[in-house]
Amino acid sequence: MQFKLTRLILSCALMIMVTGCATQANRDPLEGINRGIYKFNDVTDRALFKPVATAYKAVAPTPVRKGFNNFFNNLGSITTVLNDLLQLKFANAFTDAGRFIINSTFGLAGFIDVAAMDNIPNRKEDFGQTLGHWGVGNGAYLVLPFLGASTVRDTTGLVFDTVTTDPITYTHNIGQVRLHNQLRAAQFLDRRTELLDAKDIVDEASLDPYAFMRDAYLQRRDTLINDGVVSAPTNDGFEPADEETATPEAK
Repeated sequence: MQFKLTRLILSCALMIMVTGCATQANRDPLEGINRGIYKFNDVTDRALFKPVATAYKAVAPTPVRKGFNNFFNNLGSITTVLNDLLQLKFANAFTDAGRFIINSTFGLAGFIDVAAMDNIPNRKEDFGQTLGHWGVGNGAYLVLPFLGASTVRDTTGLVFDTVTTDPITYTHNIGQVRLHNQLRAAQFLDRRTELLDAKDIVDEASLDPYAFMRDAYLQRRDTLINDGVVSAPTNDGFEPADEETATPEAK
């Protein structure tokens, strides 16, 4: 276990160094490859994932779908708490840990979002955001098979989070491979169902859905890293916001 963790840390360090390969003026140096993967994902989604998600939404009652969505969101709270701590956001870590405990107990393993009834916010932090918080740049934009939009930094963060704080990974580590695969499939279905309407809007509203998704993803990640402060667009699109360009809430 210690060897695996050491290897993971070294891999993350290497990936962070690679983030310097993409200049600010060219956020998408792998556009040709990315567009190919995007096309593959789109064809696969239309042929398989979207029909399955549509059928699931039509058949499963709303309380059932909401319950599974709450369950997976609650599992993600563990990742959020660790990254709160890594970003030195101790007050958020305390609140998010409390949210996890409340929903895991009174919320029946997270199927009921009891914390939301008490107006406790549902924050999401990941290691990609943590790297960004400490000044690590996006690196090259990437489109991952099946998973979609990402960057070198966020892919590094995804690997780190999956190995260290994802409870579903733990089921595989203890030999429950079938349970692991079932949970992963259910998690993927839940996420795809959430995006049904959004994907249709992108396809209908944009002349170039690939470019729209790329720019929207990078802007959203920038906003998350800055805790809701929208950065002022420049040549690369993402310079830190100053007093004149910050949102009213940030002033």
